[in-house]
Order: sequence, then C-alpha cells, then structure tokens
Amino acid sequence: MDGLALPAPLPVARCKTSGRSPQKPMDEAKFEAFYKRTAGHVWSYLFRLTANAATADDLLQKAYFRYLRSNPEIESEEQRRAYLFRTATNLVFDHFRESKRERERAREIGASDEVHPERSEMRHDMMRAFGELKPQERALLWLAHVEESSHDEIGEALGVKSKSVRVLLFRARKRLGEILTKRGLGPEVTP
Repeated sequence: MDGLALPAPLPVARCKTSGRSPQKPMDEAKFEAFYKRTAGHVWSYLFRLTANAATADDLLQKAYFRYLRSNPEIESEEQRRAYLFRTATNLVFDHFRESKRERERAREIGASDEVHPERSEMRHDMMRAFGELKPQERALLWLAHVEESSHDEIGEALGVKSKSVRVLLFRARKRLGEILTKRGLGPEVTP
C-alpha cells in the first residue's frame, strides 16, 4: 500500500447555462442557517399535503437537494423561501402522480387475483384509507378513537362548537366507511 498513490482528483467540469458561468454555491454556514429557519415550516407544509410523516421527510430532503442543485441567484430571504415552497409543492404533485400510476398498475396486475390481505397489509391499507380523509376528518377520528377525547375537548382542539362535533364525527366515520367499502375492507353486505 505504501507504493500506491491516490489518483489526482478529476477537474470539475464547468458548464455554461444561457451564456452565464455558474455562480458560486451557497456557503455551508449560510445554507445551514437558511435550513434551520425554514425546514420546520416546509416539513409541516409537506405533512399537511401528504398526511404522511415519512413522505414529508423524503420530500423535504428532495426539496433542499433540488434547491442546492439549482443554486438559484436569489438574494432575498422571502424569495428563497418562496422558491423552496414552490419546489416542495412540485415534488408533492410529482409524488401524487407517481402514486396514482402505481395504483393503476397494481389494479391492472391484481384485477384478476382476489387475494385477502394479511394483517400488516390491512394496516397499511387502513393508513392509506385514513390518508384519503380530509385533515379535519382525520383529526376528529384520531382525537375521538385514539386519544379518546370528549366532544368538548375535540371542539376546543379543532376550534368548532362541541355540539357540532357529534355531527362532524358522524360524517367522518361515514366517509371512512365509504372509503373502506370501496377498497373492499368494509363490512360485507349480503343482498
């Protein structure tokens, strides 16, 4: 090993885009400060759109990667944030388009095979069905059935009158039941 020398690093290719030479990338300290100021807000936004923490984590990383890769020449903090949120939004749209394609492919492949899902698959299907609900419906069902909150507590948490919680909860349960029935996970109805 003593006689082997490491090869010299390859020269970095410099390309010109639209007649401009590439600008100097954002320095690490500046990026870290920008990340600390914006990451929580972007993650919350992604989570609200996708209703999935793991997906929000993945899309957050992709958003910052694309931001760094594009290296926009933006001086204003407000414009950088807007650029980042626009990138995050585009990633969410891409994610949903890809998910739709995957569901369609799975439907085409599995249309002839009626297989009963196993317990772990059932949990995954239930999570996806829960993800189809509106955010308020998810919150109502979670607070009522997981947290076992009272109607007064739910009303306070969601900013609605406690008398409205009963009706809203009924509608959320009904909508979840429709989604589960559509997926073949609801109660079997005999004619």
